[in-house]
Amino acid sequence: MTTALLLPSGATAQGMPVYDNTNFISLVKQLLESGKQTAEMIKSVKFLKDAKEAIEKVSSVVQQLRAVEEIAQNNQRLINVMQNDLQDILNSPYIKPEEIDKVMGSFETIVQNSLDTVDFIDEVLSSDYLKMSDAERAEILKAKELESKQMVSNITTKTKRYRDIISFRKMQDKVNNRETEY
Repeated sequence: MTTALLLPSGATAQGMPVYDNTNFISLVKQLLESGKQTAEMIKSVKFLKDAKEAIEKVSSVVQQLRAVEEIAQNNQRLINVMQNDLQDILNSPYIKPEEIDKVMGSFETIVQNSLDTVDFIDEVLSSDYLKMSDAERAEILKAKELESKQMVSNITTKTKRYRDIISFRKMQDKVNNRETEY
């Protein structure tokens, strides 16, 4: 009974709830700060996405540039072969006159293909070319780069073959025209 007298009449076992305004204000401040951080993170994500797109575009342009440079180098190799090696082959006394047209034709086909490739690349790079993306354009240029490498390989093989023919005929001429002093 003594305990009943000591307790106030409206009190319960849990006691009355007490609201602490400082904790509430602190919570609101934390929520506001968290919101600001989230907004900054969203801005950062957008910035990073934009940067990624810009890097991809630059990467694509760099790939295209490298492919075009490689094609240009291959075309220069073709020109050098045409100027030097072909002239040597045609001026050789071991190439028969009736073979000259055939030799010229085989080299001209490769050179014409090379010129067509350059024209096509110019068209792809200078216009929207059917509104293709940079990735598609880079893919086409890579394919043309491979074609260009194949042309260089073909012309190198043909040059080697004609040089081998000349070498063989030269050796054959030496064997047939040797002096025998036995």
